[in-house]
Amino acid sequence: MSEDFDVVVAGAGHNSLIATAYLAKAGLKCLVLEANEEIGGDTSTVELKTPGFWHDSCSTAHNLIQASPTLRDNELHLERYGLNYIYPDPVVHIPFADGGYITQWRDINRTADEFGKYSKKDASAYRKFIEDYKEIAPAYGKYRYTPAGLGPSFESLIEAGPNPDLWKQRVASSAAEIVLETFEDPHVQAFMLWMAFMTIQPLQQKGTGILPYSLAFGRQNNSWVLPKGGSVSLPKALARYIEAHQGDIKSGEKVSQLIVKNGKCVGVETEKGDKYLAKKCVLSTIHIKHLIPMMPNNSYDTGFSQAIDNWDPGIAMFVTHYATKVPLEFPTSDGKVAAVAAGTPGSVSRMLRVENDIKQSKLATDDPVLLVLCPTVADQSRAPAGMHTLKIVGFQPYNPDSTERDWDQLKQQVADSNFEHLRKFVPSLDRSAIIEEEVRSPLDLERTNSHNWHGGCHGGAMTPSQSGINRPAARWSSHRMPLEGLYQTGSTTHPGGSVSGAPGRNAAMVILEDLGYDAKEILSGAE
Repeated sequence: MSEDFDVVVAGAGHNSLIATAYLAKAGLKCLVLEANEEIGGDTSTVELKTPGFWHDSCSTAHNLIQASPTLRDNELHLERYGLNYIYPDPVVHIPFADGGYITQWRDINRTADEFGKYSKKDASAYRKFIEDYKEIAPAYGKYRYTPAGLGPSFESLIEAGPNPDLWKQRVASSAAEIVLETFEDPHVQAFMLWMAFMTIQPLQQKGTGILPYSLAFGRQNNSWVLPKGGSVSLPKALARYIEAHQGDIKSGEKVSQLIVKNGKCVGVETEKGDKYLAKKCVLSTIHIKHLIPMMPNNSYDTGFSQAIDNWDPGIAMFVTHYATKVPLEFPTSDGKVAAVAAGTPGSVSRMLRVENDIKQSKLATDDPVLLVLCPTVADQSRAPAGMHTLKIVGFQPYNPDSTERDWDQLKQQVADSNFEHLRKFVPSLDRSAIIEEEVRSPLDLERTNSHNWHGGCHGGAMTPSQSGINRPAARWSSHRMPLEGLYQTGSTTHPGGSVSGAPGRNAAMVILEDLGYDAKEILSGAE
């Protein structure tokens, strides 16, 4: 056993690395243990079969983190450690079966003109929609970047801002209600529903009314933000920061047990049998479903265990990676549009079907709702010259009810259906343009990264019972776990999944305060 570390961290996803960076900035000696050979978790970028093609294993867009104080206020100066972002234009292209399309551009007037092709009223509504969100954006940001329960509730922040009654009603609504009440044309409605779905939350779920606003606003203002060199550029920059501040990162070390002495977590043990002790605390980004079996039964009550037993994994993802000879290029009336991001919502009714199909374990391949990403359109460093990486993301149940066949038997069929559907809109994308293909079903996503429990890459559903002060469980939402000395970060903590960095920064705030540091001073941009 080694007692050289103040803090031992289980997992090297972007949230745990952000937390570690702040702890290292405070002068704490930190060790990060990562199960895989590559760091990053769902922000990793890897070669699959063909050398030279770098594929983002999960996340590609780094939109939400642009609003984080970590980047916005340059608290860690990550540009010094190799982090650079690209802001593509166009932002996203959405084609429809009737030959129509909507392209979102960084110029809001140009985007509104796209809406105006279908409805002048919707063009005006979109401009107002984006302008309206500015009223609530500061409150929403403060809520997300404050540890749950340690600051004002979102409702109280709304109450203190402009138009509180209106915003309380909007936030309590579903994303579908907001979109369908605001916009009139079916093309525009489908576009906005697809946009609101990009954090993979059910569109008809109450309490998702903020999503159409926040997601459209973020992409309109920041584009479909790409880290240059791949999603892993963020964790790599954080790793360089940690190492420059006397921290250490060990890959291929999967934490399998917590070391507990006198009722306190004092370290971890890995599958290899290596033991690492922490003088101050242990920080985990292990999925809460896998963490609770490592904790002594007498360290938590039935309320905590029931919350985890009933954990809702949310909507699972289905991903196929391709190396291609052609970009993601759509024919339009104004010529070809090469896009980093695209989607196929199909229609309003098809968008609203997604969650019901998944609840019924229905394998639905008709007119599939897709997110399609081709980052090499804007970042050629990810592939050989003239070549591209392509990722097609669909949404399917973890346990498909399909004539007793499992995902290993079904996944190629689903991947082929998704590919052929996309080909209807991208004529240049035929099989002769494909260099390699790798299909990852929800089960494969879980196998690749155990944090993707039941194929969900966002830590779990953001239902009221799994959000804010209830994430991951009531009374245990402020990153402190029931086991003394153990803290939790990552997407199973507030404010949830996606690349926001919020769970990591929030966890660092709590740990620093508990250890007697001035968190506000350390989290500032001063070095």
